[in-house]
Amino acid sequence: MNVKGKVCVVTGAASGIGEAVARAYADAGARGVVVADLKTSRDRLANVAGDIDGLAVTADVGLEEDVKALIAAAEDKYGPIDVFFSNAGLSRKGQESASDADWDVSWRVHVMSHVFAARVLVPGMLARGSGYLLNTASAAGLLASLNSMPYGVTKNAAVALAEHLAIQYGDRGIRVSVLCPQSVQTGMTTPGPSAARVDGVLQAPEVARMVIEAMEAERFLILSHPQVAEYMLRKASSRERWLAGMRRLRDKIYGPPQSA
Repeated sequence: MNVKGKVCVVTGAASGIGEAVARAYADAGARGVVVADLKTSRDRLANVAGDIDGLAVTADVGLEEDVKALIAAAEDKYGPIDVFFSNAGLSRKGQESASDADWDVSWRVHVMSHVFAARVLVPGMLARGSGYLLNTASAAGLLASLNSMPYGVTKNAAVALAEHLAIQYGDRGIRVSVLCPQSVQTGMTTPGPSAARVDGVLQAPEVARMVIEAMEAERFLILSHPQVAEYMLRKASSRERWLAGMRRLRDKIYGPPQSA
């Protein structure tokens, strides 16, 4: 899909990949770009919308009523939505002992936000015979997250959700892509050891360019780092060997686990 003349919605758009993609949509000639983020990002969001002559809507995508309100505001302003980039994300560290609250917010933002959007958008897209659902997961969703079980597990679920959407609707006019970046310089990038940075850190505008190209090709899997494809092959060819390698990588980056 070429976004020229299309109505596009981007969540998590006050900064990082979301901001860069929203700007790329506008530069590519989108008819309308709606940017959404939390109330705490209101000022930055307004600046993005002002720069691209778009619409800013505050929303917590972990809440279904906020996603519904976002879509309604976008349609009131521009008409039917052609592209919905469900991009918002967060990071909560820890393993199985992470708090229930951290597990819950990770699940709602990384998985249910995509479900909430699809519930509203799919019927209209099917009726029109066209539409694009682009969801952000992570390279961790294809592989693993070594320092955050809530992040890795919910991002794996996000990839599976995108696959289900593509299977159900990919031959009925709805295109689906899942963006699985490795390390990108965003507000979620923190100092200190990181397995994600072993293949380098990209800038958000570079990822936005990849998104535009992948959408034009209607490619399902969008990788910021091509090395991830090789890691996926290793994982598929020998799960035991891959797990052993991930344990070695864990020890190299973060040090061996401490005894209880």
